[in-house]
Amino acid sequence: MTATLSSTIPVLLLKTKSTPGDSYEDLFSESQHHGVSFAPTFVPVLLHRFDDAGMDMAGGLLRDRRIGNGEHHEYGGMIFTSQRAVEAFVKLVEDGKRDAEAANDSDAANWPHLQDIPVYSVGPATTRALAAVPQSLPLKVFGSHTGNGAALASYILPHYAEWYPDRPAKPPVLFLVGETRRDIIPKTLTDPALPDTDRIPVTETVVYGTGVMESFPADLARILDDTRKVPVRWVVVFSPTGCDNLLRGMGVLDLDTGKVRPDARDGRTFVATIGPTTRDHLRTLGFEPDVCAEAPTPAGVLHGIVEYMAKNQI
Repeated sequence: MTATLSSTIPVLLLKTKSTPGDSYEDLFSESQHHGVSFAPTFVPVLLHRFDDAGMDMAGGLLRDRRIGNGEHHEYGGMIFTSQRAVEAFVKLVEDGKRDAEAANDSDAANWPHLQDIPVYSVGPATTRALAAVPQSLPLKVFGSHTGNGAALASYILPHYAEWYPDRPAKPPVLFLVGETRRDIIPKTLTDPALPDTDRIPVTETVVYGTGVMESFPADLARILDDTRKVPVRWVVVFSPTGCDNLLRGMGVLDLDTGKVRPDARDGRTFVATIGPTTRDHLRTLGFEPDVCAEAPTPAGVLHGIVEYMAKNQI
């Protein structure tokens, strides 16, 4: 099957649209492949909510100016690997800045007073979200080229050592996280095999939680129905959550066995995954996705889709 010239291919992104901007939407909206345009649509799977206890703790650290590069500061840097954590942080900063201005704080313009610390970001999307933090001068953000937690942790170790070269013990870093996360960064930074002078204490503070969006099955069914007549459509899956609903909505899942029925695919609905974890979960259901992104980024997903289409003359 070949997409017609100047046709628009729907791309259903099974994720919540990031704010203030979403790099998947930006990239897919402006990309073309031999005259074929992509039309991204978001179908939220997970519901994110702020964690009150974590938000209160992080907000207190900012208000009390306990994050900075002085020896009296409790934390000497921050880490972000999630856009949701950045959104929580932006809310804390905006609320604190507003309170400072309302109190006629003469130093309100410098809120949240993080001009002199390194802020580590796992990738360009998280870095762009951090650009929304209203601070003058802007945050000093590093590591956005790394792309994943393991690479970011390896980058942080020498960079943080250069930032605090005269400290025999490195100041702790504050890591704002969701309730579900991998532990690769804290394990790497606090590895007992490291010299004491290189080890970096990490405090993980949960600022948001995640649940399943109740409306997801109905939202997905509606969008699949709206696009049922197009010659080609793509679905991009970002986590194992919701995979059952996706396969059920595609009409390929045998409800008795919980597995995909042989030869049940329609030949026009193609599936890409953000990485091997989601791909392997789909495989346990008897479904082989068409693309597994080599890099868990918007560019990685787009490259995989475009390459597959070219190879299969779609």
